[in-house]
Amino acid sequence: MRSRSRDSALSERGSITAEFAIALPAVMIVLALCLGGIAVAGAQIRVQDAAAAAARAAGRGDGVGIAAQVAPGASVSQWAQGDLVCVTVSATAALGPAGIPLAASSCALGGGK
Repeated sequence: MRSRSRDSALSERGSITAEFAIALPAVMIVLALCLGGIAVAGAQIRVQDAAAAAARAAGRGDGVGIAAQVAPGASVSQWAQGDLVCVTVSATAALGPAGIPLAASSCALGGGK
C-alpha cells in the first residue's frame, strides 16, 4: 500500500524546475535593469562634471573643449546671462535598445583669468 505523501511527492516532481525556469529570467531582467540604471547614473554624473568644467573654462575665456574630454560624444551649447557664462551639455545614455537623453547646465562668472 502506497502512502498518500509519496503519491503527492511523485505528482509534484519537476515543479521546482518549472518554477526556477520561470523565476530565473525575471531575476536576470531585474538585475540587468539595475546595472543599466547604475550605468545611466554614471553617465549623468559625467555630463554634470563636463558642464561644470566647461562653464569654468568658458568663464576664463578658454572655450568649452574640455566637455568633449569629460563626456565623449556629448553636445555642448554656451550662452551668456549677464555676467555669467552658462553651458549646457547633452548626451544620450543607452539602456538596452532605448536611449535616455541626459542634460546638465552650469554657469560661471565670466571675464576671469
